Amino acid sequence: MTTARQALAVATARFGFSATPRLDAELLLAHALGIERSVLLLDLDRAVPAAFAALVERRAAHEPVAYITGSRGFWTLDLAVGPGALIPRADSETLIEAAIAHFADRPPTTILDLGTGPGTLLLTLLDIWPDVRGIGVDRSAAALGYARRNATIAGGRAMLVQGDWATAVAGRFDLVVANPPYIATGATLPPEVAGFEPAAALFAGPEGLDDYRRLAAMLRACVAPTGAVLLEIGFDQADAVGALLAEQGFATRLHHDLGGNPRVVLAVARGGA
Repeated sequence: MTTARQALAVATARFGFSATPRLDAELLLAHALGIERSVLLLDLDRAVPAAFAALVERRAAHEPVAYITGSRGFWTLDLAVGPGALIPRADSETLIEAAIAHFADRPPTTILDLGTGPGTLLLTLLDIWPDVRGIGVDRSAAALGYARRNATIAGGRAMLVQGDWATAVAGRFDLVVANPPYIATGATLPPEVAGFEPAAALFAGPEGLDDYRRLAAMLRACVAPTGAVLLEIGFDQADAVGALLAEQGFATRLHHDLGGNPRVVLAVARGGA
């Protein structure tokens, strides 16, 4: 009998391309067993189900763990994800922290999430603020399918709309958030990203700025006069995105991720809160 301890050692060795090979193996084995990873780690002498071998082969072919298991943890949530939806990243939690800090005295009443994907930002914020309502917009029907599955978290407080950025909605919102595509077309990405995640959610022209240009021109019309905009950015895009927002009358401030990189731009109308 192969034990979990033995199987994890073999799988970990095969996942040498990953930044987290042991964690990947543990998540896949827990998924195959139908238990939480924490439960698995309490008994590493348990038997290994036959289904685990197929999961190892999929990961060895660089398929993302989140697509294999069908879920990804973000903040305090477990979100359903799969092909066609951008996988939530830990770096995006910087935006959640920035939102909490900015609205520390009084939560927003309404939120607009542009490019919501599987609902990552919108649903996390609605979970944090139980009296807030929001709208998530995405062009991708596949991504919205996952967002609708995840929207049960919000208990009817989330509306999901298929459309092109802010052209799909009307009105002004206290908080507008977005994690748009920001990778330069032609940039080299890890195989598990380039080969599996949707290109439309990753690439944005030769400088990675095409979608920021479109968004900047729309934001004044959809954020409340005393509201705020939070945009996730690439680590080297702070100056360029800040300039685009300044042209539209916004004052900006940066928030950095755990690695010390500029990760989120907070924008408010000049003279606003």
